[in-house]
Amino acid sequence: MTYEELIERLDPTVYQSLRQSIELGKWPDGRKLTPQQREISLEAVIYYENLHQIPEQERVGFLDRGSKAGTECDPSVRRGQLGGTNVDPSQFDEVKS
Repeated sequence: MTYEELIERLDPTVYQSLRQSIELGKWPDGRKLTPQQREISLEAVIYYENLHQIPEQERVGFLDRGSKAGTECDPSVRRGQLGGTNVDPSQFDEVKS
């Protein structure tokens, strides 16, 4: 059985268990995940989510930027881009202390 076949046949409850283990850093029985176990589990979860077309906002590692998306508070916006086409500088208020 290949890795792809294994992930295709992965039971949704096993997927949820792997996901929870990654989030908590320990197995359901309380044993701590090793860095290698965490890495392998994360790869399997990501592969499962892509294969089963889990919505982006439900995937492991998703960050909801909400109203901060596209603002200076959004880490995907670099400070040097403020004068560029990606961000409108007029959306920011200057705060003086």
